Amino acid sequence: MAFDIDNYTSTSTSVAWADLDFDEFKTHPLPEATLRSLRYMCDVEYHTVCYLRDLLVTPSHKEADVSAFMTMWNREEFWHGEALAAVLGAHGVIVDFDELKSSRVKLGWKDRLDPIKQSLLGNIIGKDFIAVHMIWGAANEWSAVAAYNRLADLEKHPVLAELLRRIAKQEARHVAFYATQARERLAKSRKAQVLARFALKNAWGPVGSSIMDPAEVTHVMGHIFSGQEGLREIRKLDEHISRMPGLDGLTIVETSMAKYGVAA
Repeated sequence: MAFDIDNYTSTSTSVAWADLDFDEFKTHPLPEATLRSLRYMCDVEYHTVCYLRDLLVTPSHKEADVSAFMTMWNREEFWHGEALAAVLGAHGVIVDFDELKSSRVKLGWKDRLDPIKQSLLGNIIGKDFIAVHMIWGAANEWSAVAAYNRLADLEKHPVLAELLRRIAKQEARHVAFYATQARERLAKSRKAQVLARFALKNAWGPVGSSIMDPAEVTHVMGHIFSGQEGLREIRKLDEHISRMPGLDGLTIVETSMAKYGVAA
């Protein structure tokens, strides 16, 4: 089924949390391990604007549907960060933009060179780059949906679980766009399949692993995806990816998780 970009842009809204009873966190506060994972998720959501910056210098921004989607995607991800920051704030953990800015500064030359690298690669490869962008985005968003739903199941806190499922519902719409675009573009180009396979196999990592400290990546991925249930979720993610044209047999999620010590 084709993704209806007009319907998506007209119905895009910020995730709601004002109706949730945050006083519940006073009587039933979240454990430190969960707060640590939420802080990671919050920082990654706020970093979306940098991912958008990098993609705006590639052929992706010239596609009307992709450009419209990325505008709304960035907006919704920002509000996911705001919602998670509100939960952290209810526990005395304050997230401010000066701190986020300093964390980006610590990335140094890597952060400054990323848009240049993306621009060079995108313009050398041409339109097939968009297929790589789309399947990469699909892999990330599938992972995000799984992570939010899994943390909701693990924590079972009535307020947190409801908020995380609301975020996951919006992330699922992001999946629908990326996956639809990826499937169509990969099916049309053998070159795109080869490029996508190479990029995913050699460069993909858990969402946030390119910007966060490895110790934090290990904590969050282990917290959310360890054990037999976690392994099942990991393998489901790989199944989604490997069903795409030309990507059969890829196990990038399980392989990447193993590098961070996440095992059943």
